[in-house]
Amino acid sequence: MTNSTLRVAAIQMVSRATIEPNLREAAELIGAAAREGAQLVALPEYFCLMGLQDGDKVAVREPDGRGPLQDFLAAQAAQHGIWLAGGTIPLVAPAHDRVLNTLLVYDPQGRRVARYDKIHLFSFQRDGERYDEARTIWPGRTPATFTLEDGPLTLKVGLSVCYDLRFPELYRALDGPDLILVPSAFTATTGRAHWETLLRARAVENLCYVLAPAQGGRHENGRRTHGHSMLIDPWGAILAQREEGPGFVMGEVDPARIAECRQSLPALKHRVLA
Repeated sequence: MTNSTLRVAAIQMVSRATIEPNLREAAELIGAAAREGAQLVALPEYFCLMGLQDGDKVAVREPDGRGPLQDFLAAQAAQHGIWLAGGTIPLVAPAHDRVLNTLLVYDPQGRRVARYDKIHLFSFQRDGERYDEARTIWPGRTPATFTLEDGPLTLKVGLSVCYDLRFPELYRALDGPDLILVPSAFTATTGRAHWETLLRARAVENLCYVLAPAQGGRHENGRRTHGHSMLIDPWGAILAQREEGPGFVMGEVDPARIAECRQSLPALKHRVLA
């Protein structure tokens, strides 16, 4: 690693149905990644809770700006001196029986620098497998990015969550990010079919890096998630990947590689349709 690259880590978990063990495991994995030199660490969607039923997340929702989950993320970022993308946590929504599925980002001093509320809500039904996030989640409305500055390095980082991955117009609205974060809890069924293809497509079409921390394994609620957390470069190459189980993957985000790919294939400049 040099001061012209950023070392990043995507944490993979198999989150449980109660918050405390998830926070303990997240803290251990964040610490381990930081000790290996990670400057940006990203947690998966629902890192704090994969409840026994959909309504469990409503019971632990927090008001924006305060609560034990937000305190945990801020403290971890400050303790390790890292940029921390906090997977998603449930925040209070306009409807009393739903939550906002929110990705929060903290800087190395533990200050919150970005918030993104998941826009696209997953639904799926086949062979007895059924999901409908709209029953307990209120959709966000606004794309979000933040500027990561580390010494001479400046990166534009775009935020998204899981099912958002299927909607390329969201990523176009980010207007040329250098790195896209995609914390996820893809089901095993849809993940086997589409996860890698979609992640690589988002990297290639935006000529940027994609860091995708995921849930990966069999959960206490019976759900099985696909895992395969990975880092992908702007040419679509998978630089690091973890199939299943708790752990993390690491790699370098290199602005020179982004510039090289965008110079040799200036597709972003060739856009005609907005």
